[in-house]
Amino acid sequence: MVDIHSNKFLQESLVSEKGFLDIPIDPQLDLFGEIEKLKKEKNAILLAHYYQEPDIQDVADYIGDSLGLAQQAEKTQADIIVFAGVHFMAETAKILNPSKKVLLPDLNAGCSLSDSAPPALFKQFRDKHPDHLVITYINCSAGMKALSDIICTSSNAQKIVESLPVDQRIIFAPDKNLGAYINKKTGRNMLLWNGACMVHEIFSVEKITKLKIRHPNAKVIAHPECEEPVLALADYIGSTTGLLKFSKADPTQEFIVATETGILHQMQKESPHKTFIPAPPNNSCACNDCPYMKLNTLEKLYLCMKYEIPEITMDENLRLAAKKPIDRMLAISAQYGL
Repeated sequence: MVDIHSNKFLQESLVSEKGFLDIPIDPQLDLFGEIEKLKKEKNAILLAHYYQEPDIQDVADYIGDSLGLAQQAEKTQADIIVFAGVHFMAETAKILNPSKKVLLPDLNAGCSLSDSAPPALFKQFRDKHPDHLVITYINCSAGMKALSDIICTSSNAQKIVESLPVDQRIIFAPDKNLGAYINKKTGRNMLLWNGACMVHEIFSVEKITKLKIRHPNAKVIAHPECEEPVLALADYIGSTTGLLKFSKADPTQEFIVATETGILHQMQKESPHKTFIPAPPNNSCACNDCPYMKLNTLEKLYLCMKYEIPEITMDENLRLAAKKPIDRMLAISAQYGL
């Protein structure tokens, strides 16, 4: 019988078939301890998005939103970057670190927003507007980044737009809701690509309104990827990191949170005496989870680190083209202290 644990070809075949390494793990194994051991042995850093499951957040070296994760990926001295997030985030880390090994626990951890902007279709759209500068939200594929002039995140999008001349024509992609919010905040009239995040589009205005009646002292805080009617109910609108900081600093004791539920773990850790209520979606689910973010598990993370697969690889020409707009974003962010 072939020992799959020592057979690299079989391991890679499993990844090709399933998108992740599926090898039995001893149920008695201390995964937290083993992951910490592997980080030291391999000089690996574990970066996790706020939307990951609590166990992964608790074992991560850095937890953040897209901007913070990109900044950490750019400056890390680790040999291996393990990305507990979704595919475009791991791609961004590889774009910034071509000589480092970048791992993603599950290659199926995609993004509905990224999927809403196929590069080939977007290129046709862009080519129809040659006088427009392209600002693209970081939640997109490397192919989309390569077609862009500047990348942005929800943390820095407004500052990036405001850094450009008022008469500069702009295409904003792929998130129409974030783009519309930035248009409103800046007074611009950017041309918006018709993309959206499935998680942030299903919040129910009616159910949030009923929640507000039951919790009259609660403040509604929302991510700008939400639709405008939800944002109209919000007491504060901000990036994932912005929401976390606001919930900690504001004296309010109850918050209705309109973004992916993973952030509530950090909110509760930062403010254990406060109450955080996930804003309800317009379906029968009790919460609003990103199915892609939640594909990563502690078990997949452990196997990914132990066997160093799945690994993110990228064509060098694509990487260089995608890096230029990211570098421009990071330079503008540094200029404004973001």
